[in-house]
Amino acid sequence: MKAVLCKQHGLPDTLVVEDIPSPKAGAKQVVITVKACGVNFPDTLIIQNKYQFKPELPFSPGGEVAGIIKEVGEGVSHLNVGDTVIAMTGWGGFAEEVLTDASRVFPVPPVFDFKTAATFAYVFGTSYHALKDRAQLKEGETVLVLGASGGVGLAAVQLAKVMGAKVIAAASTEAKLAVCSQYGADAIVNYSDDNWREQVKVLTEGKGVDVVYDAVGGHYAEPALRSMAWNGRYLVVGFAAGDIPKIPLNLPLLKGCAVVGVFWGEFATRQKKDNQANMMQLFGWLMQGKIKPHISAEYPLEQASQALNDLLERKATGKVVLVVD
Repeated sequence: MKAVLCKQHGLPDTLVVEDIPSPKAGAKQVVITVKACGVNFPDTLIIQNKYQFKPELPFSPGGEVAGIIKEVGEGVSHLNVGDTVIAMTGWGGFAEEVLTDASRVFPVPPVFDFKTAATFAYVFGTSYHALKDRAQLKEGETVLVLGASGGVGLAAVQLAKVMGAKVIAAASTEAKLAVCSQYGADAIVNYSDDNWREQVKVLTEGKGVDVVYDAVGGHYAEPALRSMAWNGRYLVVGFAAGDIPKIPLNLPLLKGCAVVGVFWGEFATRQKKDNQANMMQLFGWLMQGKIKPHISAEYPLEQASQALNDLLERKATGKVVLVVD
């Protein structure tokens, strides 16, 4: 089978495509024939050895796949050969086949095409966990989404609206902000403008925002924290800007607000039943047409490096997907 391999840590151009042996399913494992694989920001980090998970070399990036069960190992009862599934593999998905623990695999209704299935769970699972479990978002509250045109950002915009909140979407270009408006943002702010914090203040009539959803980090973090309302919740989701911000800790004190970490992968591992309930709710909203992934680009497996570079260079809106022929 063909696989995109990281044989040395580095940027996307160091990846290679090679033929390797097909995997075999062990106990409580399955082999999936990959039809599509979502491309996510952590994929750009894991190949540089900068992510929480550090697989041994060589490995394939790609933690979000959709495909068909090819082989089922001993002790697997909820999956069968031929099932259409999605899997949160962590890595290994940039390949024609992937081996993973059966506990990471979920059957999906056949009404979902593979590209939708492969670009849904990661961003919506992360954002729903953030808004529901970590922020405990209430109807009528205001959410400021930083990096709102990205994968998790657009998911957060849609979910906050479904949950009854007012959404202020922040992004770096007018084209990206137009996509945010298309997906339901009530107001938009271009944080390339020096006065973007003043715009947030005007939009909230001086009250500030109840929840900040920050998947960007960098120098946007402190102004966003200063824009919070009393008893607000600042969600630390990721650092797409590259720099991990250092914030003055007097700000949470003065605002009476909480700075809350969001690590959906660990939540899904530690609280499997809670995560499963979240996913069932998300699948329901997807089937009702209330939420949907925005796929801005798709690439064949052989162009995985280009797909990852698009994320690193912040050229993509929503999701990028690899389609395996």
